[in-house]
Amino acid sequence: MDGFFLGIALVICAGALEGLFSLGVTRTPKWKWEHIWGLGSLIALVVVPWPLAILTVKDLAAVYGQVQPGLLVLTFLFGVGWGLGGIFWGKAIAVVGMALGVSLLMGFITIFGSLGPLAVNQPGKFVTPGGATLVGAVAIMICGVACVSAAGRIKERELSAGSAREGGTRASKSFMVGLVFCVLSGLLSAFVNFGFIHGAEIAEAAAERGTSIWAKGFPIWAIVFTGNYLVNFLYALWLMIRNRNITVIFSPADPIYWFWALFMGLAWPAGIVVYGVAAYKMGDYGAYAGFPMMLLCSILFGNLAGAVTGEWRGTSGKPKRVMALGVFVLFAAFAVLGLANKLLTTG
Repeated sequence: MDGFFLGIALVICAGALEGLFSLGVTRTPKWKWEHIWGLGSLIALVVVPWPLAILTVKDLAAVYGQVQPGLLVLTFLFGVGWGLGGIFWGKAIAVVGMALGVSLLMGFITIFGSLGPLAVNQPGKFVTPGGATLVGAVAIMICGVACVSAAGRIKERELSAGSAREGGTRASKSFMVGLVFCVLSGLLSAFVNFGFIHGAEIAEAAAERGTSIWAKGFPIWAIVFTGNYLVNFLYALWLMIRNRNITVIFSPADPIYWFWALFMGLAWPAGIVVYGVAAYKMGDYGAYAGFPMMLLCSILFGNLAGAVTGEWRGTSGKPKRVMALGVFVLFAAFAVLGLANKLLTTG
C-alpha cells in the first residue's frame, strides 16, 4: 500500500480510538469522574509508554543521551500541558456529553494544534498553495464543527424542554460551563502535537540507531505520555482523597466499569501512537495535515458513539438534520486536508 494511503488508513484508526476512549466517562454512573479518569490514566501511564519504548527502540538510553537535555525537558512539559488539557477534557465530556463535547474539543484542538505549530516552525508555508489549502481545510472543518455544535445545542434545548414538562430539571448553565472546559482543553491538549513536532530530533536519533519508522516516535511518546498521564492520575487521586471516596472503586459494582477503565487506559495512548506512525507515513508535513484529519475522525466517531448510546433519544428531526449537514462538511474537510498534505509535501 502506498505510504500516503496507509497513513490515511492509520489516521482513521487513530481518530476512532481518540473519539471513543472517553466513552467510559458517560457509562459509569456509579463512579465519579475522578474514578474512571484516574484509573484510565494510571493504566495508560503504567501499561503503555515505557514498556512500548523499551521493547521496540534500540538502545533507548543512548537515544536520550544523544539529544540536548533541554529538549527532553521541553517535551515533558508539552506532555504536562496536554495532561492539564485532559483534565478539562474529561470534565467537558461529563458536562455536555460525548457528541457535543468531542465536537467542540476537537475543533479547538485543531486550531491550536495544527496551524499553531506551522505558524511557529514554518510561517512561510502559509503563502504556498499547500499552506493556503491547509488553512482552507481547517476553515471548512470549523464550519462542520459549528454545525455539529449547533445540532448539539438544539438537542440540549429540546431535552431541557422535555425534562421541564415532565417536572424534571436540567442545569441551564451546563452548556456554558462545558464550553469553558472545551476551550481550555482545546488550547492545552494541542500541546501533544507540539511535543511530537518539537521532539523530532529524538525520533531521528532512534532511527539512526536502527529503530523502524513504526517505532521511532515511541521515545517521544514515552516522555510526553509520562507528563500527561501523571498529571491526570495525580489530579484524580487528589480529588478522591479530598472527597474521601477512594473506596468507591472497590465497592461492589458492575464489572463492566473495570472494562471501561481498561478500554480508556489503552485506547487513549494507542490512538496517539497510531497517529504518530500515520504522520510519518504521510510525509514531511503529515504532522500538520494528519493531526486535524485524526481529530476530524475523532469527531465523527464521537458523534457515532453518542448516537448509539442514546444521547439523541427524544429529540426531533431538526437537530439530526443539522448534525447530518455537519458530518457532510467534515467529510469534505477530510478530503481537502488530504490534498493539503500532498501540496505541502510536493510544494
